[in-house]
Amino acid sequence: MSYLVLARKWRPQTFADLVGQEHISRTLSNAIAAGRVHHAFLFTGARGVGKTSAARILAKALNCETGPTATPCNVCPTCVEIVAGQNVDVFEIDGASNTGVDDVRELRENVRYLPSRARYKIIIIDEVHMLSINAFNALLKTLEEPPSHVKFIFATTEPHKIPITILSRCQRLDFRKIGLTQVVQRLREIVVAESIKISDRALALIARNGEGSMRDSLSTLDQVIAFCGDTVGDDDVQSLLGMVDRRLLLDITEALLQRNTRRALDTLQRVDELGHSYRQFCRELIELFRALVLLKVIDDPTSVSDVTDDERQELLQLAASTGLDDLQRMLTLLMRAETEIANAPFPRLIVEMALIRIAALPAAVDIATLIGKLEQLERRLAGGALPAAATPRPASRPEPAPSAAAESPPLPPEPPEKKFDAPPTDSGDRGWPGLVDFVRAKRKPRIASILEQARPLEIALPKLRFGLPKGSFACNQMEDAETIAELSELAHAYFGAPVRVEVVGITADSVDQPKSLVEERQEQESDRSKRLRQDALEHPAIKNALDVLEGAVVEVRPIDKGFV
Repeated sequence: MSYLVLARKWRPQTFADLVGQEHISRTLSNAIAAGRVHHAFLFTGARGVGKTSAARILAKALNCETGPTATPCNVCPTCVEIVAGQNVDVFEIDGASNTGVDDVRELRENVRYLPSRARYKIIIIDEVHMLSINAFNALLKTLEEPPSHVKFIFATTEPHKIPITILSRCQRLDFRKIGLTQVVQRLREIVVAESIKISDRALALIARNGEGSMRDSLSTLDQVIAFCGDTVGDDDVQSLLGMVDRRLLLDITEALLQRNTRRALDTLQRVDELGHSYRQFCRELIELFRALVLLKVIDDPTSVSDVTDDERQELLQLAASTGLDDLQRMLTLLMRAETEIANAPFPRLIVEMALIRIAALPAAVDIATLIGKLEQLERRLAGGALPAAATPRPASRPEPAPSAAAESPPLPPEPPEKKFDAPPTDSGDRGWPGLVDFVRAKRKPRIASILEQARPLEIALPKLRFGLPKGSFACNQMEDAETIAELSELAHAYFGAPVRVEVVGITADSVDQPKSLVEERQEQESDRSKRLRQDALEHPAIKNALDVLEGAVVEVRPIDKGFV
């Protein structure tokens, strides 16, 4: 007698056997009980999650001699024939092998006739997305209004490839990937029935390798049993599947969270000695850090992460020692390293550098905290308070002991808003700097910049006359009527009386006219630099240095902003 693989031997035979698809079982059972079974179903989901098995169970439930019933007996001739794939009224068609329009036409001719022995003719088309467009079009009318004795069940892993005209005529049921815990429980039931000795840890490795597919997990279990016999060791499973030991992953994660670079690199050396793929190691480490992030944001991540109960307790302890921001940054570095490994000539170097960066990551600081410190510093500087480190102290006095009050000085009050008093109008150009400050205070920086370059020629209200260099950009700006009108309004508000603005173009050789504010500042800065250089050259220490070193002073830089 030929061997029957576990995936076929332990195939679900009732809706209750569909592991991880309780929503599908409930929907179909209720539809059968209420007599509201749709004429066309579309089962979608990943590979090996029970789509074809559910189609067979539905076919048995509709055609069972004790039914229609949500719990087929599995012993009547009809149920037995459907399980064996020998019932003449249940057609299982491979969409990849019957893609043409002729196949669909033959199917349409077949469904016209009543079932031979069963209650319904059931048409199961697996991988239906492989049908051609013409085949889909030929199926449309029959699918929309099929005979009352026909039920269509389509299964596919890629529903987006099915035309919308087909989708709209089907009742769609989405199958989910099966959780790690549920797969392990089902595998435990099977190995107990098969008298196989295997640990829960090894079953978890097999289930994780299946990636949510019960069929893939059972196929892997078959492979493990063939390799190990009736007694399966953890090391044998790990070696056969090429997976990294979870203990190594947890050790290296703990080392990274503790910023222990040496321990992390030593653990990586053990990964290399065991011959594991660096890319596979990086992927499993990413999954572990993903689980840590999920543990920080949700209470029970088992529904979205492949974590066993034992691992969950250990991961909770690791996650408690690190903030969410740090974990996210570490996860980003690992994902970048995994991408770089694909084409890297030295994959170990990529992983080593990633681990070193992660272990050397400084602790993340909340943005709100940094902004608060900057705002506090701005208020202190605005009030004239300087940090204690920047405040000069006399060398002859002993430095006082720091106190709590000195470490945290109270914040000074906000400086009062600067007010501008209107200057007398008969005092020559004494009101010109005040007017420029007033314009800048009114948030008109463009006009204030122009006034700084202007030479005040006459301030005799209501006349305000000033000069700008001919052909300059500032002079061209003042030719704009809107700018003149805006300046007139500002001058009116400043002087408290109507003002008529007059702009005069002047030449560079007009030395008998008053200087602009920019020119005055330049002269003051030049005079200050000259005095500073003269004082420096006359300083006894500088003179001695020049005599001894036979050097020359190239540049003198002020170190005191208050020098006058």
